[in-house]
Amino acid sequence: MRLSRYFLPVLKENPSEAQIVSHRLMLRAGMIKQAAAGIYSWLPLGFKVLRKLENIVHEEQARAGHIAIQMPILQSADLWRESGRYDDYGQEMLRMQDRHGRDMLYTPTAEELVTDIFRGHVNSYKDLPLTLYQIQWKFRDEIRPRFGVMRGREFYMKDGYNFDLTKEDALHAYNRHLVSYLRTYERMGLQAIPMRADSGPIGGDDTHEFLVLADTGESEVFYDSAVTDLTFGDRDIDYDDRAQCQAILEEFTSKYARTDETHDEALFNQVPEERRRVARGIEVGQIFYFGTKYSEAMGATVQGPDGKPTPVHMGSHGIGVSRLIGAIIEASHDDKGIIWPEGVTPFHCGIVNLKQGDEEADAACDKLYAALTALGLEPLYDDRNERAGGKFATMDLIGLPWRITVGPRGLKNGVVELTSRRTGESEELSPEAAVTKIAEIYEQLG
Repeated sequence: MRLSRYFLPVLKENPSEAQIVSHRLMLRAGMIKQAAAGIYSWLPLGFKVLRKLENIVHEEQARAGHIAIQMPILQSADLWRESGRYDDYGQEMLRMQDRHGRDMLYTPTAEELVTDIFRGHVNSYKDLPLTLYQIQWKFRDEIRPRFGVMRGREFYMKDGYNFDLTKEDALHAYNRHLVSYLRTYERMGLQAIPMRADSGPIGGDDTHEFLVLADTGESEVFYDSAVTDLTFGDRDIDYDDRAQCQAILEEFTSKYARTDETHDEALFNQVPEERRRVARGIEVGQIFYFGTKYSEAMGATVQGPDGKPTPVHMGSHGIGVSRLIGAIIEASHDDKGIIWPEGVTPFHCGIVNLKQGDEEADAACDKLYAALTALGLEPLYDDRNERAGGKFATMDLIGLPWRITVGPRGLKNGVVELTSRRTGESEELSPEAAVTKIAEIYEQLG
């Protein structure tokens, strides 16, 4: 993509309405534009990152054996009346009527709808286990939407639902989701800590939230600093291996880590004093086991091995895909702008032409662009007739991990400059060597 043909409406000044870094930088980098309070249009750069995150989620869900579906955004209120949640959910639910006077609602979550799908098509325990999920826009009418995509009213979320014959089976599904989420977040360049949490209106006793530590987090968190030393890495996971999944859950949840809703001061005081930490965190996902809460209320049963109807055990599992973008920026930025981790960057590198119109510089940039594209990489070529300082400022603001700078002086010596956005370090390389190095960096990510 050439920047002269791209839609990137960057802002030079900080927007007055933006209170936190991620909101400010997303507006300045031309990623989003507010359409109404807590509702945003996703502009090309922001939409590109959103799709990168969505693809990672899909890949890790498929790896864990989960099956994608797509449910409607509008739901019938009758299903929610069956479960008993229609009146309990509160004013966050946007309610409406269609032209025939039927009560409808804009999806905040989909336990009822997916249970209705299940009960209509699955009759035997032999069809279990089953996990269905979707990635879809949701709406919750926040009383005070703020912080951009971090606390918006409309948001993009992965919500998954498992159906199992027994509690033991469902708890394995819970563990499987925890493992898949650890992999998902690390691929995005995040350390998301699973913390014992409160189930809220979803219900159930077993639940963990995944939180990214950040000063602007909405939750106060209490944890043993040893949890921040844990990494999932490139483990070979058999998601059908119950013992392996259970061991990983114990590894990542045995040390104290809780949100303020479930904080236990007595237990926290058992952590060595030098490792006790109190901070703030951004919630980016949550997993629940809630047993037969919905299946009993809505008649979602299967014929068990004994031939008798048995309510299935269920759980749900969410990842805030749009919210993750704000969390990544909060965790990875400097005073110049965003610093994208390589796994989620909208473009793999930027190409800056220091002398647009110079025949040799133009040709070298075109050749670099073609070489990177041929390798399956996506460069963003700043071919605008702008001064060098403005081009560098734009690249720093939008945060691409790598920048290749091309100018007549360097080309006389047969080199271009390759710069790391994260460290600021630069090195001179031949154009071919710069392409090779960038290709190797992304190849290592798999």
